[in-house]
Amino acid sequence: MKYKIFFFIILLFFAFFPSYSFCSTKLEGIDAFPVNYQPYLKVLKQKHPNWNFIALYTDLDWNYVIDNENIFGKNLVPISYHDNWKNTKNGEYNVEVDKGWVDSSRKAVEYTMDPRNFLNEVRIFQFEILSYDEKTNNLDGIEKILYGTEFYNKIVEYKNSSGNNIVTSDKYSDLILKGGITSKVSTYHLASRIKQEVGPFLSHSSISGTVSGFEGLYNFYNIGATSSSEPMGAIKNGLQYAKDGKGASQEIKNKYLIPWNTKEKAITGGAIFIGSSYINIGQNTIYLQKFDVNDEKGGELFWHQYMTNVLAPYSESKLVYNGYKDSGIFESGLTFIIPVYDNMPELPIESPNILDNDFVSDNTKMFANVSTKLNVRSGPGSSYEIITTLDSKEQVTRIARGKQSGELWDRVILENGIVGYVFQSYLEPVPEIQVSEIKLSLEKTTINKNEKIKLGVEILPTEAGNTNIEFISSDNSIAMIDNDGYILGLSSGKCTITAKASNNVSASIDINVYSPVTDIGIDTNDIILEIGDRFNLNVIIYPEDATNKEIEFISQNTNIASIDNQGNIIAKEIGKTEIIVKSLDSKIEKSVNLQVIEKLNENELIFDETLVIKANEIYGIDYKNNTVNNIKQLIKTNYDIKIYNFKEEELNETDLVGTGCKIKIYKDNNLLREYQIILYGDVNGDGKINSVDLLVLQRHILEIEKFDGLFLKAGNINKNDKNPSSVDLLLIQRHILNLKIIEQK
Repeated sequence: MKYKIFFFIILLFFAFFPSYSFCSTKLEGIDAFPVNYQPYLKVLKQKHPNWNFIALYTDLDWNYVIDNENIFGKNLVPISYHDNWKNTKNGEYNVEVDKGWVDSSRKAVEYTMDPRNFLNEVRIFQFEILSYDEKTNNLDGIEKILYGTEFYNKIVEYKNSSGNNIVTSDKYSDLILKGGITSKVSTYHLASRIKQEVGPFLSHSSISGTVSGFEGLYNFYNIGATSSSEPMGAIKNGLQYAKDGKGASQEIKNKYLIPWNTKEKAITGGAIFIGSSYINIGQNTIYLQKFDVNDEKGGELFWHQYMTNVLAPYSESKLVYNGYKDSGIFESGLTFIIPVYDNMPELPIESPNILDNDFVSDNTKMFANVSTKLNVRSGPGSSYEIITTLDSKEQVTRIARGKQSGELWDRVILENGIVGYVFQSYLEPVPEIQVSEIKLSLEKTTINKNEKIKLGVEILPTEAGNTNIEFISSDNSIAMIDNDGYILGLSSGKCTITAKASNNVSASIDINVYSPVTDIGIDTNDIILEIGDRFNLNVIIYPEDATNKEIEFISQNTNIASIDNQGNIIAKEIGKTEIIVKSLDSKIEKSVNLQVIEKLNENELIFDETLVIKANEIYGIDYKNNTVNNIKQLIKTNYDIKIYNFKEEELNETDLVGTGCKIKIYKDNNLLREYQIILYGDVNGDGKINSVDLLVLQRHILEIEKFDGLFLKAGNINKNDKNPSSVDLLLIQRHILNLKIIEQK
């Protein structure tokens, strides 16, 4: 009991400590866990196929968690423990926080909070979900847990406050089942906790109903039973809570069925307390009740903790295991929720019981020199739990050689990543054989850009030692290879991948990276030509490093207009047709409408010499004088002139004219001519050149939101007929800063 302290002043802590918001995530299945968790869970799954594992990604940094748990008085150990377990700071060493209990060391906190240390058949139960499950919780299972105690198959009797004996029709298993259903707490957890708190005998003072001053009161879970120097102080504190909730409000007492003057009220009310205070707000495992690292109750972490004994989850998991063992419950669908932290150490934290002086760091290949199986344990001794076993001749890496007095144990890491301890006498060094040849293979030697492929590596002879391989790419801009031999295509080209052993034996393989065409851009909109006009249709291929940029141009009506393989169009006769652009690398194709019209007389429509007319595209607009009125002044004609923006909205005289705007010439309300405006640098069509254009162009370059048509020309300030690039971004920046004005011709 002395290791339990209940935090009834949690809300006061919350008032003085800041609130941090973390977002935990639960993912089901072994594959959802980090790779250094998985081998332990796979061993358990193989032995218990119906067990389920859920990864609780806490969104918490490992060191942040330890810093917040390693606060004086928050985690305690018995004063009799080795100094490795205890806080040895001046002024805090062996200071009894509770009678016989002192503050724990940082290493003790790290060890007990590292879930990987407890992924074995016994200690896994600190992660068992403690919520009620109607599919698995039943009377038979409860009775199996109670077996060996005076609660087993026993009709409930109790004494009331007058000392009269009351005999009920219910068994203890009936009351526990009712309590679990009401509180939504696992009935198996309640049965195990009762066994743990009051032991196997009905005569325990907390549930006898005969303690002087507390006659007829019961506390099956020792709730509120904080330690006291008074004789039976902890028991009386618990019974005081059973009597009046230790001054709790009437609302709280009603919620927890206080006073607990019947055994049914004590079992159910205490279960409601456990459920509402912990299990039903996200702290639904023994581990999470001890270490408050889940944010389902609102983000206040590290303070709402059920017990102070740093080893409480470790100890209680063994009690649960013993309660479940041989009961048949093992093979039901038990579920375990196991925390995962960010930036955890590569290897599990060692127990403070393991002394540094008892081991020497090592890195030797060893094999199991046994005829059958060799146990791998969670610590250096046969009293520690078995994690897994090694087959005869199976190899491991010894990472620490034991030099203890008496039995010698080595710390090893298995090929699957499991870390544990093996009896030293059963390990032998693997003879060192040098690598003589490396053979490389690939499913294919041509991969697509952004495709990942595994390099097959065969090392000969197979029994060679020191098989660490270094992978090298001759050009990391084309393809990279990681330490696990995965090749990632980055850009179009060829490079050589080399694998080299530590003794310089190597092998190489050539690889091609193919960058497929993903899109086509045409830097104009609808084209209008007069008979005899020529026009070059410029096409942008995405991505820029596409391997095969070949395209095919097709005119749907070659009598109206023809187009050659370079995109040169010749207007032949009046009419409309469509120009098709196809990628020969993919099925991607784009089209543009083409209209051939009759020539006008020279005097019918005259543009100012400052403007450049190419087919129906107009360049040379003065970006400082680009209102509708300004543009109209540059056109001499007797016909009507209207100007529309790229959204086909007619503009007023004072509106700005920009990229994509259309100048339409009307004769007697009939459309006679239509021209499209390009204002270099104006890539959003508002007639301005400013920071908005910088952002739009940047999003295009990053392929977040690509533009097309005339806006491609407007963004190609460098005028090289290519896809706009960072050079064009720089030119806009220089224009905005008045360092160099963008030329519009």
